Amino acid sequence: MMRNFAFIPLMCLAASSSLAQEFPGRVESLITPDVIEEIKGWSSQPIVKLAVEAQNQRHGVLTQDEIDELDKTWREEAQADDKPLISATIASPLSNYLLKRQAASVGLYKEIFIMDVNGLNVGQSSITTDYWQGDEEKFQKTFAIGPTEIFIDKPEFDDGLKIWTSQVSMTLADKDSGDAFGAITVEINLTELSRRRTPAF
Repeated sequence: MMRNFAFIPLMCLAASSSLAQEFPGRVESLITPDVIEEIKGWSSQPIVKLAVEAQNQRHGVLTQDEIDELDKTWREEAQADDKPLISATIASPLSNYLLKRQAASVGLYKEIFIMDVNGLNVGQSSITTDYWQGDEEKFQKTFAIGPTEIFIDKPEFDDGLKIWTSQVSMTLADKDSGDAFGAITVEINLTELSRRRTPAF
């Protein structure tokens, strides 16, 4: 269950490399219920459910060997000129939708990807390093637990961009039946979110 924390201003989150050691505050003071509800709003659009359920039906429940083979193919394609699996995924209508959502956030969303019941990518706003997310907390602490789960990962410092980020993951569930059909992960730019929350004087 999400708790509503009072906002605590977090100033200059990326001011120096020393901040990379420890996040200067509580991530819950930034990723408040309104942020979660916004993600729930656009991730409940029909295009999301249709795309994920189509892949669920196409793959069914895969064995671990089958999942590993698909993930291996993805990793090999990342280093090759020919990328049929990656190209099909990144060019899908769902990936295009997620890319538009990322662009519309104007720097707030660093990355978005959606997974099926096997933890495999269905759509993504950019190319991920792997195809299978089922062995990571973003899937194990959401879809693997239940239809209403939300998991906020620990903040990390992006030394290249000099920003703090945190991944928000949640189970995707049918609005009517309540049945889970996949999961979503949104990487939030905490530095940008803090800037938006800091009052201008």
